[in-house]
Amino acid sequence: MRTFPTEPGVYLMKDEVGRVIYVGKAANLRSRAGSYFQKQAADDPRISPWIHEVADVDYVICQSEVDALLMEARLIKDIQPKYNKELKDDKTFPYLMITTREDFPRVEITREPKTSGVKLYGPFPNVRALRGALQVLQRIFQFRTCSLDIDENDERWKWYRPCLLASIGQCTAPCNLRISKADYRRDIRRLQMVLEGKTRPLMKQLAREMHEAAAALEFERAAKLRDEIELLEKLGDRGDLETHVQPEVFFIDPKKGLAGLKRILHLDEVPRTVEGIDIAHLQGGQTVASVVQFLDGLPFKPGYRRYKIRSVDQPDDYQSIREVVSRRYGQMFRKGQKLPDIILIDGGKGQLNAAVESMAAQRVPEPVILSLAKREELIFRPGEREPIRLSRHAYALRLLQYVRDEAHRFAQHYHHILRRKSTLPEE
Repeated sequence: MRTFPTEPGVYLMKDEVGRVIYVGKAANLRSRAGSYFQKQAADDPRISPWIHEVADVDYVICQSEVDALLMEARLIKDIQPKYNKELKDDKTFPYLMITTREDFPRVEITREPKTSGVKLYGPFPNVRALRGALQVLQRIFQFRTCSLDIDENDERWKWYRPCLLASIGQCTAPCNLRISKADYRRDIRRLQMVLEGKTRPLMKQLAREMHEAAAALEFERAAKLRDEIELLEKLGDRGDLETHVQPEVFFIDPKKGLAGLKRILHLDEVPRTVEGIDIAHLQGGQTVASVVQFLDGLPFKPGYRRYKIRSVDQPDDYQSIREVVSRRYGQMFRKGQKLPDIILIDGGKGQLNAAVESMAAQRVPEPVILSLAKREELIFRPGEREPIRLSRHAYALRLLQYVRDEAHRFAQHYHHILRRKSTLPEE
């Protein structure tokens, strides 16, 4: 083992007739392979039953620990070593799965791989190392890992708010249609080349494309390709893969959110239209209100409305809510328009009661009305003393928070427009 390199790679343990009986990966080949033959290894129940059968050890140097992790999985799948049998047979080990029948393919880690419509890589022996490798590769190829069902031809996705991964440059945000289907699928093909051990051919391909882009004066594209090449070159500098595992990033799944609302609100059908109301106060007493509309869980900008509140001269949330509810839904009712399935008020019980009173005064048939209180994120319903308290991970709560936050953003935007107008000098 003293002649083994200290580089990352894969080691292959062979029996006396040269058959590979075990495959493993290492960040440091000499250290890892040598550890099997130290005194304490004889007491390890995972190693002691078979280590005496090892007659020879070979190795393959890899460019990085990511490459070693991927090569280990490929070799185990191809060779099926005797003492990797547990990994080979046990379906609970993790796989890397790429969907193939979606406009924007998803990349995810699963212990329950599908049998069609996907490309599978694995199984892998170490899920934390796999998660770390996925995070490293996501910084290069910026693929999505969410479960959203994104349709390139549905323009409502242009108004969807991407999760944090888009903000930190780890996803190209196909959920906001910031990347074309063709360009996204090209990035997925590049990812697959790395997963299949074709990193060096990929780097040559990227270098060629970079020079072509520069020659065509497409400098932004050339710079992006240059950055991808540099990141691929630095794969070996990443250190321990497990240190790259990041906290879970929460996203809003429209379908799961609506299904969750149907369940917790005991509705007969999955709601389609949700509207959110927020109040904002200007300096000097001017109050404005916003109404935002979500259709099938996605923002629907043509349904957005904003109002100057006329009935108050100073901040009064309750009266402001009464007025905007009266103007919005009284008018819809008189015109015979369909009311939203759910109305969400930003606030607590007081704001909710003001909305209910306004509906009653207008004799408008009351749809499902909720209020969402900040801090503890409690959901209040008319006539119920106790609020609904959901897990912060619940898709239903995340969707309501999205509606609430979008209403607040739209109200504040109107607030800033009016404030700028009020500060402009008169001509």
